[in-house]
Amino acid sequence: MQTGPVQIVIHGHHLPGMWSRNVGVPIHNVHAGVQVGQDVEQLVRGDAASATWTVEVKVVAVGDAYDFRGPAVHGRKGERFLYIAWGDVGATGTFAMFRRAKLMLDDVDSSLIAKALAADKPLQARIHLTDDHGGPRCARVGSDALRWSV
Repeated sequence: MQTGPVQIVIHGHHLPGMWSRNVGVPIHNVHAGVQVGQDVEQLVRGDAASATWTVEVKVVAVGDAYDFRGPAVHGRKGERFLYIAWGDVGATGTFAMFRRAKLMLDDVDSSLIAKALAADKPLQARIHLTDDHGGPRCARVGSDALRWSV
């Protein structure tokens, strides 16, 4: 099994807009970014036509499976994921997170990971960022809203 660094490029489409509600409280300056450690980086406005985030992860072999490491990787072995974090950007530029979406790395087909490593090409994720209620997509993102490719 080949291992090493792989770039993950997340392509977001159908963003929900700049307005949302969080526990009944209106939010008027919605942005999304990828969570790296405790920080949210590469912010994109909620009304953008699309969003692209890029992170680098290390792919390691654990038995006959892959595991993922790196500052943008969250979760325990066997349950690794990336976060797309939603927040309100205040007048001073502060980001107040109110939701997160999980992109489960362990759901990625191992043949795609092998292909990305062998070809030294990015692993691509395409995600529909608006949920069924018109708000920012959150929680574990299923295959109905997320597609992986190389």
